[in-house]
Amino acid sequence: MSILQTSGSIDGGWALQGQGLGFAYAGAAPTFEHIDIGVRPREIVALLGGSGCGKSTLLRVLAGLQAPSSGTLTFLDAPLTAPSPRSALVFQQASLLPWLNVTANVGFGLDFSRQPKIARAEHDQRVQAAIEAVGLAGSERRYPAALSGGMAQRVALARALARQPALLFADEPFSALDAITRAEMQTLLVDVVHRWHSAVLLVTHDIDEAILVADRIVLMGSQPGRIMHEWQVDLPRPRLADAQAIGALRLEILAALHGVRAAA
Repeated sequence: MSILQTSGSIDGGWALQGQGLGFAYAGAAPTFEHIDIGVRPREIVALLGGSGCGKSTLLRVLAGLQAPSSGTLTFLDAPLTAPSPRSALVFQQASLLPWLNVTANVGFGLDFSRQPKIARAEHDQRVQAAIEAVGLAGSERRYPAALSGGMAQRVALARALARQPALLFADEPFSALDAITRAEMQTLLVDVVHRWHSAVLLVTHDIDEAILVADRIVLMGSQPGRIMHEWQVDLPRPRLADAQAIGALRLEILAALHGVRAAA
C-alpha cells in the first residue's frame, strides 16, 4: 500500500454525514440546529461564516469531540460517537511540543492506544513521508523555537497526515499567518490532501480562502446557526488564473453573507 493513500476504501457515498444536527450547552440557547452537512471522499469542503455563528462548535461535533444534542452523525458508514483514528485535526495554533524536534512532533500520537498498531519501520516511513510532503525535508532535527509560524503549521499538517486520515478537520489553520505564507499553505493543503486521497472540512471566515481551496463552500449563519447557502466550486486550478470568475463568485458569496447578517 502506498504511504500516500489512506488505508481502506471510502469511494462513493459520504465520508462524513450529519443529519438534523443540533447542539446546545447546558442551560443555554442552541448554538446551532437543523444542520444537514456532509463531506464526500476526496472532497474539500469549506465551512464559511461570520464569528459567533457556531461553525467551530459544529466542527468539534462533526469530529466527535462533542456529542450533538440532536441528530445523527456517521463517519465511513458507521455511527460516530468519539474521535476516530481515521480522522485528524489541525487548528489555528500549531501546538507543537517544545521539547520534541520536528520528527518527534510529527510522529507524536501515532502510538496512542486509539491508533491502529503499526510496526516501527512503518511509523518512521509515515513520519518521513509526511515531512517531505509539507516541504520540511532537512529540518527534521529542528525544534519549535527555531521554526517560523509557517514552518510550525507545516509540522502540524504533517503530524495530521502521518495518521493517513480519511478526513482532515481544519479549524482556521492559517488565520494567524502573514498573507504570503497563508497563500503558500493554502496551495500546500490542496496539493497534499489530493495526493493523500483525504477529504477535508475547513472552517474559515475568509471568503477568498474558501474560493481558492474548496471544491464546495457551505455558508453557515443566523442564531442559532443553520446552513444558509451552498456553492459547488467548479473553477479549474490554479484558480488565481481566472480572476473574473473568482470575483463573480466572491460577490455572490458576499451578498449572501450580508443577507444572512441582515436577517439575523
